[in-house]
Order: sequence, then structure tokens, then C-alpha cells
Amino acid sequence: MTDLSTAIATTLQAARQARGLSGGALADRSGVSRAMISKIERGETQPTAVLLSRLAAALGMTLSELVARAEQDQKRLARKDDQPTWTDPETGYVRRAVSPVAGGPLELVHVELPAGAEVAQPAESYALAHHQIWVLAGRLTFREGDVEHDLGPGDCLQLGAPQPCAYVNRSDAPCRYLVVLARR
Repeated sequence: MTDLSTAIATTLQAARQARGLSGGALADRSGVSRAMISKIERGETQPTAVLLSRLAAALGMTLSELVARAEQDQKRLARKDDQPTWTDPETGYVRRAVSPVAGGPLELVHVELPAGAEVAQPAESYALAHHQIWVLAGRLTFREGDVEHDLGPGDCLQLGAPQPCAYVNRSDAPCRYLVVLARR
């Protein structure tokens, strides 16, 4: 487990405790089993992006905010080599927190989605922040509820009302995109 993964586990537990929630209460709110939450908090398993998104939303924060809090760096300049990255163990999706300040009014997240990968997010992941997706390279299909948006390099999509969504790479090459989050 990486240092950032360990920090995410600690941050998740601290956020749960700060809200006065038991593992069972967080399980009820997030739909993630109490046993899985316990394993994540003890650092016994590395959670997927989907699980972290569900847990973060149940705690009233975005996945970006959770990861940024785990990184806990309050510098105004974030050099590329110092930006925390996290790899989803299930899909191989690599997420890099570009913004230097955790939990600020605006966050930039660079993502590389491997060929053939799909990452689904529950509606709760989109309730706390406005989202825009700007494709830098490759092709991205963004499923927003029942609507599919086919995006290529330079295309930018502003998401609508919160609903279940998925980032899908149906191509045989990686897709790189920037997610811009602004607090609601």
C-alpha cells in the first residue's frame, strides 16, 4: 500500500469520526458494507474509485476533497512531480490531483483512463460540486444517466443535475482528461 493509500485510510476514518458516525451508520449512508469500511480504514485493502466516491459522498465531500485532505499540503504551487496520484486497483485508472490546495473552491484533476476501462460513479458523487470534463487526448464516452456523450480531444462537457454517471474508454488507447470541480 502506498503512502497516499495509507493517508486516505486515515483521512476516511478521521472524517467519519469527526461527523460522529459509526462504521454501521456510514455503511447505511454509503451502501458500502461495514466490513469493507473497516478493512479500508485499517489499510487492509485498497478501495476502488467507486467505493471511495460513495464513502466520500456519504461524508459530504467529493472524492477529490478526500484525496486532497489525505495529501494535506497547503502550498499554493503544486509542481507536477509533487502532485499526488492514485491508481484504482480495479481499472488501472490514474488520478492526479493537480490543484495545490485541498478542498478549495476550485479543483483540477487529471485522469488517465486505460483502454477498455469503465469507472462508474453514483449520483451522490456529483451533488457537492459542479463538474466539467475536458478531454486532452483519446476518446471518452461519458454516460450521464441514460445519455451518452462521445468526446474527443478539446471537447468539454458541463454536467447537468446529479445522476449516476460513468467514464468509459471504448478505444484501444488510453484517454486523458481534466475534471474541473467547483463547489456548489
